[in-house]
Amino acid sequence: MIAYDLQCADGHFFEGWFEDAHAYEDQEKKGLISCPVCNVASVARIPSTFAIKSSQSVKKVSDQQADLVAIGQKIVEFVENNFDDVGCDFAKEALKIHYGATEPRNIRGISTKAEEETLQNEGVQFFKFPKPEPLDTDA
Repeated sequence: MIAYDLQCADGHFFEGWFEDAHAYEDQEKKGLISCPVCNVASVARIPSTFAIKSSQSVKKVSDQQADLVAIGQKIVEFVENNFDDVGCDFAKEALKIHYGATEPRNIRGISTKAEEETLQNEGVQFFKFPKPEPLDTDA
């Protein structure tokens, strides 16, 4: 099995898996390979960035990872600064807000799987996300 990076005539990138190089060539000649985005059958193999090692491409990936971590950290900071931390009482407070027993406000905290199922059954909307690790600037 071999994987090729492909690009359609409209510029969409995608990956194709083939039994071997001959299978790719045969399918390409018969027009059997099409873009999953726009369905254009005019596709070409492109060099895989996975197979090309250069300090520039490694740095680009590293910079992108650092950018993603920084964005995650900004989200965490926003939530910490703009949501009340109710700790283990998250589900209780969310239900109070949902049923109007408490004034609506942004809250954050932790909950068990059973509490989350209760919130879902009651129609309480919430969003759960992991807190990312801080960016290691020493590396």
